[in-house]
Amino acid sequence: MDLGSIINTQREFFYTGVTRDIQFRKNSLEKLLESVTEQEPAIYTALRQDMDRSKQEAYMTEIGPVIAAIRYALKNIDAWVRTEKVKTPRFLFPARSTVIREPYGVVLIMAHWNYPFFLTLAPLIGAIAAGNCAVIRTPKTSPFTSGAVVDLLNSTFDRNYIYAIDEVVPYDDVLHQKYDYIFFTGSERVGRTVMRVAADSLTPVTLELGGKNPCILDETADIELAARKIIWSKVINAGQTAMAPDYVLVPEDHKQALVDAMVSNIKQFIGDPFANNDYPRIINLHHYMRLKNLIEKNRSFGIIGGRCDDNQMRIEPAIVQDVNFDSDIMKNEIFGPILPVLAYDDREEMIAILKRRPKPSACYIFSEDKESADDLINDLSFGSCCVNDCLVQLGNEALPAGGIGNSGQGSYRGRAGFETFSHSKSILRVSGNTDISIKYPPYSEHKLSAVRRMMR
Repeated sequence: MDLGSIINTQREFFYTGVTRDIQFRKNSLEKLLESVTEQEPAIYTALRQDMDRSKQEAYMTEIGPVIAAIRYALKNIDAWVRTEKVKTPRFLFPARSTVIREPYGVVLIMAHWNYPFFLTLAPLIGAIAAGNCAVIRTPKTSPFTSGAVVDLLNSTFDRNYIYAIDEVVPYDDVLHQKYDYIFFTGSERVGRTVMRVAADSLTPVTLELGGKNPCILDETADIELAARKIIWSKVINAGQTAMAPDYVLVPEDHKQALVDAMVSNIKQFIGDPFANNDYPRIINLHHYMRLKNLIEKNRSFGIIGGRCDDNQMRIEPAIVQDVNFDSDIMKNEIFGPILPVLAYDDREEMIAILKRRPKPSACYIFSEDKESADDLINDLSFGSCCVNDCLVQLGNEALPAGGIGNSGQGSYRGRAGFETFSHSKSILRVSGNTDISIKYPPYSEHKLSAVRRMMR
């Protein structure tokens, strides 16, 4: 396979203008929807092989959201592509101002292994809706699902339009090509590499990374309900979710009640993690050992749970009770079923610390006091927020998804995805039979006075 030739062929196909046609885009989305529906059983099987994901979890987090995203794009694409009329200042009259959104051309989409189906197809939906051609790099860490995605896409589309690369193709071979846009989902470390390579050719990028997402409970939070929702978000995919809570902040006098309730919910949700076939395993030995070592290093902090099975590469959810912001476990994203709990006495001091930490991709707030929740939303910077639940903001296609700072740049989903893969082209149409003489030299005080009046 000569990737360079495929990209050149896609670019020539893009130049024909076929992908700009709205009906072509709709037809492509409908073909994708049909293929996803037909190959749903194969996706379930692949996700089970890669991560032991249950059928329900696979549908809730991967297949269902993709189907919803395609239907949302089909419903709204006519409005998204419509030329936008914007105001024209008085001193430019008579003129009309508009914004046209056009596709970039050939885009590269690089997905991550933790949700290999959704994180591949969700940005692709935006790229198709915007009228682009696309090269897809599937993640090698989830080989079964990557293979299923490659088969799905390459059997649905011609390679001169959409082409999925086998996961064994090295990153360097993929990256060092000429694209018109790069969309990357993955770690901050690899994201930096992608951005450096893109900078050499001045290629625009979107980076969806990760971060240490805080989950904040205030004095009014419903402890039992919060514990249930927090633990659900950490057992989904065994905590291998970039948008999941990475640590919990709770008032000191509510800490023990929260810990007790979380432990109770862990038992209720998964029972014996090593006998529960619906509880996912860690993706591979490298990540399993990383998480196992993290648990062992923090045993002195009063860990509840955290048993490990080397044969299955499953890890029992672990609650780490006695950490603080200076602890080693608080330095990097955990990306697994380990949840530090930090108690606070002084709310303002806690907020001041959070403001100075790297900006996360998500923030979760549990509060029955709207003003209290609004204060936290306004005080803190993050990619997205959910009040009184976890992760479920990702179920709304109308909400952009994306990080900020170290957790990423740019956003996608729904209209935001369409706009990410579109260039906004500004157009000013001036009447051909009028002219404003005062803009021309030679200048004078009289002309300056007239300009001042017009530009007020």
